[in-house]
Amino acid sequence: MSTDTPSAGADGEPMSEEALQARIEELEEQVASLETAVGDDQKKMTIVATQGTFDMAYPPLILASTAAAFGWDVVVFHTFWGLDILHEEKSSDLKLSAVGNPNMPMPNALAALPGMDRMATRMMEKKIDENGTATIEELIELSLDQGVDLQACQMTIELMEYDEDDFYDGVTTGVGAATALQHMAESDVQLLV
Repeated sequence: MSTDTPSAGADGEPMSEEALQARIEELEEQVASLETAVGDDQKKMTIVATQGTFDMAYPPLILASTAAAFGWDVVVFHTFWGLDILHEEKSSDLKLSAVGNPNMPMPNALAALPGMDRMATRMMEKKIDENGTATIEELIELSLDQGVDLQACQMTIELMEYDEDDFYDGVTTGVGAATALQHMAESDVQLLV
C-alpha cells in the first residue's frame, strides 16, 4: 500500500482509529504466528561428551555454544570421563594426553615419561592464553548463558561417587540415557565426542 498518509486504508482513505487498531491487532497476530512457525523449525543438536581430557573438553563446548548462538536447541550429555568437564574441581585440572596423540611434536616413548602430560597441558594452556581463547570454565559459563542444556549422566554420577553439588551451577543433573536418547531422536545433528 503506497499512500502519503500512514493510517490510510487500501482505498487511500484515512482509517478510523478503530480500523487502525484492528489492523494493528491483525498484524500482531501475523507476527506471533510467524514467530511460532519459526520456533517449530528450530534446529536441535545433541552432543554426547565421553572424554574428559583437556583437549577433548573444547570441541563439545565450542560446538554447543556456537549452535546456541545460531538459535539452536542444544543438549550436551556428559557421561563417563566426559562428566569431569562439568565437575568444578576436576575441570580445573584436566590434562592433555601426550601419549598416542599423533599431533604431539614428540614420540610416544618420550610422551610416556612421567610429567609429560602436565608439561603438554601447560604448553597448551599457555598457547590458549596467548591466543585469547576462552578457558573451559568460560566456555561452560557461555554455554549455560546461551541456554545450552549441559547434562550430567546420573549413572556416571553414581558410578564415580560424585555429589550433585560438585557440578557447575546450571548443570542439569540426574539425566538418564533414555532422556538423552529421546533428545537425540528429535535432533537434526547428533555428535559423539
